[in-house]
Amino acid sequence: MTATKVGIREFRAGLADFVDSDAPVAVTRHGQTVGYFIPVKQDRAADAVALRAAGEKLDALLELTEGEVEEMVTDFKRLRKAKR
Repeated sequence: MTATKVGIREFRAGLADFVDSDAPVAVTRHGQTVGYFIPVKQDRAADAVALRAAGEKLDALLELTEGEVEEMVTDFKRLRKAKR
């Protein structure tokens, strides 16, 4: 696969498009290649699952009582002090 050559200003201006593309990009400055950008396709479904799980954990934390929060803070401080 051949890299598309673009100047650094063009690269900055079109970064969002380059991130979404499949082709690598050779970034140049004054005609000399200074680096390569190789976009990585991510599994957006996996990201959505992870985000949903994080939201569920946050919901669980928000349901804690003030006493439970104070107990966790006390435990955290104790464990942190013991680690030193």
